[in-house]
Formats: sequence, structure tokens, C-alpha cells
Amino acid sequence: MSRDPARVARVLRAYARHVSTEASTSTIAADLDGATGAVHRDTLSDYLTALERLLVIEEQPAWAPHLRSRTRVRNASKRHFVDPSLAVAALRASPEHLLKAPVLFGTLFESLVVRDLRVFGQAFDTQVLHDRDDTGLEVDVVLESANGRWAALEVELGSGAIDAAAASLLRFRQKVDTDRAGAPAFLAVVTASG
Repeated sequence: MSRDPARVARVLRAYARHVSTEASTSTIAADLDGATGAVHRDTLSDYLTALERLLVIEEQPAWAPHLRSRTRVRNASKRHFVDPSLAVAALRASPEHLLKAPVLFGTLFESLVVRDLRVFGQAFDTQVLHDRDDTGLEVDVVLESANGRWAALEVELGSGAIDAAAASLLRFRQKVDTDRAGAPAFLAVVTASG
């Protein structure tokens, strides 16, 4: 199947807008609608599959913990590039642009942390997952080793959100059935400042 280079560039740009999110294929397809017409969801899926096979994009699967809560766990994967610098390039974002777009900058920082954790995790047979339930309680990263040990991390670019992130991790820990999943090896907030 041939690929239209201009459409690939548009797909990369639309995908980059949704890095570190659980954006659906329909949402990304809606971002592609424009002057050249609508992109069918199946066509977009074909492009995304090709980009995944070329090791350009990579999904972060959802964790399947044992929860005490009756809250339904969402199982959508988060969207990432194998290297977040590809997202920056697709968006043609300069450092000045990123400084003026703190939400985008934060999602790119989260993607960078996920990338680094994947690299380190490979040496220890550890998966890099995420978790979000239908109440909105989210954990950016859940590390799960082959032996079932797990840890939860929140990723925050700014130091002003550290306390809220720590509180969120504690709420998350309370929801996990530690009798079945075990206690977390650790909870951590990763920041750009250390």
C-alpha cells in the first residue's frame, strides 16, 4: 500500500498533538479533517499501524490491577512517539513555542520520562503502563515487573504540582487491592527539577 508523504506529515502532526493522552483514533482523524478533506478512521489506522511497525510511534498500555473499588478501570493505551523529539519536530515547535504552551510541554516531558523508563525497564523485564479509572483518578506510569512487583509514578514538569501528584498517588494506592496485587515497591513523583 502506498503512503502519501503529505498525509503522513499531517498524521504525525495530529498524533503529536495527542502525545501522552488516550486520544481515540476518531479524535485524531477529526484533527486531520481540513482543506484536503476527511480522513477515514480505517485509513488513519493503516497509517498508525505502519508508523508503529517503523518504530516511530508506540503505545503505553493500561495496567490491569486488582482494585477494591467498583470503579470501572479504563483500558485505553496512551499515545507516544518512540522519542518525544519526533513530536516536537512534527509540530515544528521551537523552544520559545514550548515555553508558551505549558500543557504541551508537560505532555512531552511525560513522554520523555516514559521513553527513559522503557529503556531502563527492558533490562529488568519491567513493563511501563499507566492507569486511569472512570472517576478520573490517573497514574501516569505504573511499572510492573515480571514477578508482579509494581510501583506508581506521577510525572510533573512544574514543582508547583508535586503535592497534588503525591496526594493522587496515595489515593490510587488506597484503591489497589494490595492483598492480591501486593503493596507498591514505591510511589514517586518525577519532576524536571530532580
